[in-house]
Amino acid sequence: MHVSSGFLARVLEAGDDAPDAITERILDAALEQFQLVGLRRSTIDDVARRARVGRVTVYRRVGRKDELVEAVILRELRRLFAAVDAATAPLATVQERLAEGFAVVLRTVREHPLFQRLLAVEPESVLPYLTVDGGPIITLTAAYLAGQIRHAQRAGLAPADVEPEPVAEIMARLAHSVLLTPHGGIPLDDDDEARAFARDHIAPLVLRGRR
Repeated sequence: MHVSSGFLARVLEAGDDAPDAITERILDAALEQFQLVGLRRSTIDDVARRARVGRVTVYRRVGRKDELVEAVILRELRRLFAAVDAATAPLATVQERLAEGFAVVLRTVREHPLFQRLLAVEPESVLPYLTVDGGPIITLTAAYLAGQIRHAQRAGLAPADVEPEPVAEIMARLAHSVLLTPHGGIPLDDDDEARAFARDHIAPLVLRGRR
């Protein structure tokens, strides 16, 4: 799955860089189509009919099927970031924000109808986007987290000598691993367990500083 740096930047930003109304309609239609019949059985023609546009419009606005799947996944990721922002904004400390954000991520992805359907019905279709071709998701998540760490540093809530990028990538890879392999030696089955793990083991990555 190839994703340009420009597209990654647009996904992280809102406002003028968000998809226009027709593109949003195409992505909405694609999400619905994928949830109903999966990736393998969906075609560009199916999505075009559901979006009430011509197939040429889908190609021009988004691209081929692989690019359409990529765009849907990355838009859902941006929605996840918005949910995390809304849940953590009222919280006062980095520990609280990390704990709540980690819980929101795990719960939202685990309950997402597309994610659940694809893993249950056609894992061979979605696993490449999450494993060998999953670099864009790691990159996008790490970029978002690095931005949150910098925001905490500017607010005086995190040490200024913490390097945001490597810490953010460690956090992104950890969450990615937990979602792909949910059952292990660490209990993370509900929000309280996720919050406790994040407070005890993820927050210190941000708060320790250099010694």
